[in-house]
Amino acid sequence: MPKSPERCAELRGEMRARILRESLRYFARNGFAGTRIADLARGIGIAQGTIYRYFDSKEDLFAALRELAANGDDVRELKLLARLPLTAKAKIGRLSASILGRLADDELFAASVVLNTQLMLEEEPDADGRPAPYRSELYAHTARIVEQGQREGSVVAGDPLKLADYYWGVAYLYALKRLFTAGYAMIDAADLDRTLLKGGR
Repeated sequence: MPKSPERCAELRGEMRARILRESLRYFARNGFAGTRIADLARGIGIAQGTIYRYFDSKEDLFAALRELAANGDDVRELKLLARLPLTAKAKIGRLSASILGRLADDELFAASVVLNTQLMLEEEPDADGRPAPYRSELYAHTARIVEQGQREGSVVAGDPLKLADYYWGVAYLYALKRLFTAGYAMIDAADLDRTLLKGGR
């Protein structure tokens, strides 16, 4: 019995999502510049012709991955967390637990953190010389929590954006470890909290 148009559309959507999911992992591990579609196809186990059926070029595929890695949902959650009526110490604890839990359980999240960080680092500084990560919403909301903690006396002194950079730099390091190493020891939320909190916790 032939498939209905609805089922065909559903299958197309599933295949596109699979290509994006597997490509995200592959590009996070292997980079973009030196990767050909033929390499990608072999690496993710999907025929090259199938990939071209959904994406016109490597650049087209990568544009879709950029959108996927832009972490809009994560930024919205962080924005909400920054506005909650909690102490900065509690907010940092929640954020650290969420990041490390997702890194441990979800390789796609780790790949998204790696790819998004690489994309930000490739951007040119702005006219004031500020690097791209310092202009990101992710850093801005984290810096807001840092500033709150500095007012409350729980967070170390320093430039809030630089401290946000340090915090996310540690998260990026463990995302890389999640992707590239076996048998590594994952830090816990208290370890990540120590990048920001006075007295280590």
